[in-house]
Amino acid sequence: MSKHLADHRKPTSGARLQQFLRLARAPRETWHRPRAAAGTSRLKQFLRIARGREV
Repeated sequence: MSKHLADHRKPTSGARLQQFLRLARAPRETWHRPRAAAGTSRLKQFLRIARGREV
């Protein structure tokens, strides 16, 4: 018995791998923001939570 038509996969061109490698080779700023940029707003949020405010 042969496979159903939906079960036949076409060979890929490798585009997903190429895009993944392109992103992996990108500068680190692509994945991680500098901590100094989010420092003040993050501190405000921690203080708000510590005071017991939900909104």
